[in-house]
Amino acid sequence: MAKITPELIPFHTATAAFSAGKDSPREYLERRIAKIEADEPQVRAFVSLNIDRARAAADMSSDRWKQGQPLSAIDGMPVGIKDIIETVDMPTECGSPIYKGWQSNRDAAVVAALREAGAIIIGKTVTTEFAAMEPRATRNPWDLGRTPGGSSSGSAAGVAAGFFPVGIGTQALGSLIRPASYNGIVGFKPSQGALNRGGAIDYLSQSVIGVLSASLEDSWNVAHAIAQRVGGDPGFPGLMGPAQRPLGKMPRTIALLQTPGWDQASFAAKRLLDDAITRLKSRGVTVITRADDKAVAEVEMAVTNGIALSHKINGWEWLWPLNSFKTRDAAALSKFMHDRMATNAKMTLDDYRAALAERETIRASYAKLAEHCEAVVTLSAIGPAPVGLHGTGTSPFNAPASMIGNPAISLPLFTEDSMPLGLQVMGFLHKDADLFAIAGWIDDVLGGTHA
Repeated sequence: MAKITPELIPFHTATAAFSAGKDSPREYLERRIAKIEADEPQVRAFVSLNIDRARAAADMSSDRWKQGQPLSAIDGMPVGIKDIIETVDMPTECGSPIYKGWQSNRDAAVVAALREAGAIIIGKTVTTEFAAMEPRATRNPWDLGRTPGGSSSGSAAGVAAGFFPVGIGTQALGSLIRPASYNGIVGFKPSQGALNRGGAIDYLSQSVIGVLSASLEDSWNVAHAIAQRVGGDPGFPGLMGPAQRPLGKMPRTIALLQTPGWDQASFAAKRLLDDAITRLKSRGVTVITRADDKAVAEVEMAVTNGIALSHKINGWEWLWPLNSFKTRDAAALSKFMHDRMATNAKMTLDDYRAALAERETIRASYAKLAEHCEAVVTLSAIGPAPVGLHGTGTSPFNAPASMIGNPAISLPLFTEDSMPLGLQVMGFLHKDADLFAIAGWIDDVLGGTHA
């Protein structure tokens, strides 16, 4: 199997050249198209492409930059869209043959916002079946024999391969942070409800629209541009913060959260995290743990059952769409989906209510941490991407942020056995801008470490 070269291409560093007339969005796009033509047959990040429309959009963006009138900081940015999110010009197939060729004839809220900001929707990216567990064709650009993670598989792999600087994904359990870790890119899971999910085939209360990118700057610029145009989910205030990425800020105190993932993590991953904590302490940051802080210990205990609880909640919320899919074509569903339906069918409304009440208790425990620290750190995954394409990895380090609803960022700081591994930095509800400031400082201080 031929190898490819991962290539992270931030967009924000190109805009100065656009303004100076030394480069243009059309030229930038053509370089990405060349990379796609060379490596997409191996990576398989896309379900569909619309190169003609992308080129037309890039030409209009080039004219705006030439006239000194870009629509936003992301005007001209090529973006990949996870294939559970509707686009007017391409099918939305949800990783399932049931949706083969299906088009809604509209843009999802996030896509409409991106277009209004001048971004270029280059294609739809591979998702696992209905953004769940069954993998599809995508490979990890760092090692084509390994999974890129899921469910935002193509969006993450496409960023890592250099096909586009930003991919849009979703997360209800670990579908942004884990692929970001496996592919050596930045992953941003916003606060619950921060970005409008209208037009996403996604019915889960824990799910969010998020950003996979080549840089923190690009992540913030995209998220801010979306929120300013379509806000958050109904009833939520939407992402809050300044137009420019908040400057790095040293936290006084952070909490180390080990979660149930600690027992599953590789020895090297644990050592990398321990070394990172030591370096942060050497810069004057106080680090509290379950061994010396009751609030941290309470959260550690509360999230012990996080994955099982999330599956219960997601299971009840999946009852209606899964049953309708079964009615349409049961043979087209994976064994995983049939097993999920059988499990879900045993649930009652009282089971769901009890699970929601337990989740609220956990959220309250986590909220108390804000009185003790400014951010929380843990690993993004138990180790590098597993070998093989039959699965997408596990989520013990990701379930807490999804279940609690707090924002989280995966920073591509670690390397184990020549494969990427992320450091996860978590914040507090609707404090996404504060999280970016702290994550930026940590990123500057730690740089990259290897094992």
